[in-house]
Amino acid sequence: MDKMSEIKPEEMRCGFIGLVGAPNAGKSTLLNALVGSKVSIVSPKVQTTRSIVRGICIDDKSQLVFVDTPGIFLPKQTLERAIVDAAWQGANEADVLALVVDARKGICKNTQLILQSLKNHPGKTCLILNKTDTVKAHELLPLTKELNEAYPFERTFMVSALKHDGVDDIKAYFAKEVPQGPWHYPEDQISDAPLRFLAAEIVREQLFMQLQQELPYHLTVMTEHMEENANGSLKIHVMIYVTRDSQKQIVIGKGGARLKNVGERARSELTKALDRKIHLFTFVKVKKDWLDRPEMYQDMGLEFPK
Repeated sequence: MDKMSEIKPEEMRCGFIGLVGAPNAGKSTLLNALVGSKVSIVSPKVQTTRSIVRGICIDDKSQLVFVDTPGIFLPKQTLERAIVDAAWQGANEADVLALVVDARKGICKNTQLILQSLKNHPGKTCLILNKTDTVKAHELLPLTKELNEAYPFERTFMVSALKHDGVDDIKAYFAKEVPQGPWHYPEDQISDAPLRFLAAEIVREQLFMQLQQELPYHLTVMTEHMEENANGSLKIHVMIYVTRDSQKQIVIGKGGARLKNVGERARSELTKALDRKIHLFTFVKVKKDWLDRPEMYQDMGLEFPK
C-alpha cells in the first residue's frame, strides 16, 4: 500500500518552498540533499543554475516542492536579466521562502540586494546558513544576529548541504508550514523537469566543470532528439550552441578529446540518475546570435526580457 492511501485527505499538506540566494550559495546542492537525489546541476562556478528547478520530497504527511531558483545578482546582459527574472518569479510563486546564505561569504552585495527586496515579500521567510562546516562555530552567531537584524526571519537553520547536516530539520519544519491540501505530484516523483531538460542540463554541468573562465556563459545546450529503444535504453542527441568558431574548437578539444570526455561523464551521470542504459550523442554548432533569440530562452525555461 502506498503512503498516500494511508493518509486522510484532511491531514495532507502540500506546498512550494522557494530557495533564494546569491550565486554559489549552495542552493542546488541543498535541493539535491533535500530530495535525496540529483535533480539540479552543480558546479563551483557562479550562475550555474539558469532556470527554475523543482525538487519533490515527502516528509510525514506533507509533500514538499522545493523550488531551486537561479542566484540573484545585479544583471547587466540580456541573459542575466532573464535569469534574475526567473529567480524572482519562482520566489513569488512559492508559499514560503528560504534565503540561503553562504556562511563563508556572509552578507555580500548580492545578499544585501536580496534582503532589501525581501522587505516587500508578504509571506514567511526563513534563513538557511549553508556551508557551516567551513566556518568556525564562534563566527556563526554574529552572522546570524546580523542577518536577523536586517530581516525578521521566522526561523534560522545552520546546515552543511554537502554533508547533509541539518537537512532533516529543514524538511520537518516546512512539513508543518506548507498549506493543508492534496499532494500535487505522485509520491514517487522527485522532480517536474522533463527528461529532455535533465539531459541537456547534465551535459551543461560537465561543460561548466571542464571549461575555464567565461566560455560556459556563452554556450547553451538543447536536447534535439530522444528515442527509447526496444531494450529500454535511451538514445539522446544533444546540441551544444556557442557564439563563435573559436569557442566551438575549445569545446571539441584537440582531436575531439574534450567533447568525448564531456559526453562520457554526462552519460555516466544520466545512467545513475535514470537507472537505465543511455546512448548519448553530443554535437557542437555555432549560432552567433543565440543570446538574442527569444526561442532559445524558451527552450531554456526562461522568458526573454522585454
